[in-house]
Amino acid sequence: MKFSTSRESLLKPLQVVIGVVERRQTMPVLANVLLVAKDGELTVTATDLEVELSSTNPIDTVTAPGDITVPGRKLLDICRALEDGPDVKVSLKGDRVTVQSGRSRFVLSTLPAAEFPLIEDAAMDREFTMSQASLSHLLDRTHFSMAQQDVRYYLNGLLLETGGGKLRAVATDGHRLALSDTPLDGDGSAKNQVIVPRKGVLELQRLLEGDDEVQIALSDNHIRVVVGGIRFTSKLIDGRFPDYDRVIPDNEAYVLKADRDLLRHALQRAAILSNEKYRGVRLEFMAGKIKIQANNPDQEEAEEEVEVDYDGMDMEIGFNVNYLVDALNAVENSEVELGLVDPGSSCVVRAPGDKDSLYVVMPMRL
Repeated sequence: MKFSTSRESLLKPLQVVIGVVERRQTMPVLANVLLVAKDGELTVTATDLEVELSSTNPIDTVTAPGDITVPGRKLLDICRALEDGPDVKVSLKGDRVTVQSGRSRFVLSTLPAAEFPLIEDAAMDREFTMSQASLSHLLDRTHFSMAQQDVRYYLNGLLLETGGGKLRAVATDGHRLALSDTPLDGDGSAKNQVIVPRKGVLELQRLLEGDDEVQIALSDNHIRVVVGGIRFTSKLIDGRFPDYDRVIPDNEAYVLKADRDLLRHALQRAAILSNEKYRGVRLEFMAGKIKIQANNPDQEEAEEEVEVDYDGMDMEIGFNVNYLVDALNAVENSEVELGLVDPGSSCVVRAPGDKDSLYVVMPMRL
């Protein structure tokens, strides 16, 4: 293998895929990236056995087509450190790759391309196209409610549900839930669900920053997303996602309306003196106002009052303040609605009139 190209056209695909490369791994080849040079293009691929990312870019000259794996982070650091201007020449001799640019020369160890564990191309049975902005928006409004390292492994990811002319994303960690819909053109199929693992969701969010269309393909075991010259593939979580409809209150007896930023800032101030472990705050709902109280084991207290539009019954409910603030951050409106049933039930947070997104926060005992 031998090719030469500009520093930028080698650096760019490395930056795209490097997030998948594990710093600690059981298999040495997982610290490497796969380089494939042929037909005037360079494809750089990284994997952690769960998520695979490939980025293909045109390069100036391919003198000898070929493939090899090299240490991913070392190659990235070399490319970052090189000066702009001179072309980068990459050549394989024996089991070493030489990287040259100007007066700089580096020799890297390699592992054979045959040892690199590519995710097999599975037959995809559902495919659709949507805008990057729509998919990015969907993930941004829901990803924060995913669980982290929960023993209920199916919560450590994001549910994607297709059918009925829309794509729905749902995330829950058992204490809160985020749900958001976006239209899908020409999709009148029956409901179909897949669970994308947490790392896959976070990597996908990082990729979605342009205006290109996104091609999404699903099978029983994999999701594949292609955008521009980048191909993202992830294994799916094999499990049954909870029946999220049962978590969403459908009989809200009272609705409170408030200025989103006023309420959010008041909660953030009160949170300073909340219990650092449980992050609990007490919300007292009264006609025309809401009182927020927090305290901690050091007997310190915080109290905030916010004027709101509310004429329901007086009640007190405890919440994890971080969950409420996350939900308010996701609401894209200057005004927010809180739907209430009683002191023992979950609270629904959403923008007034928004039928596409909602957030459910479960109460906590203080």
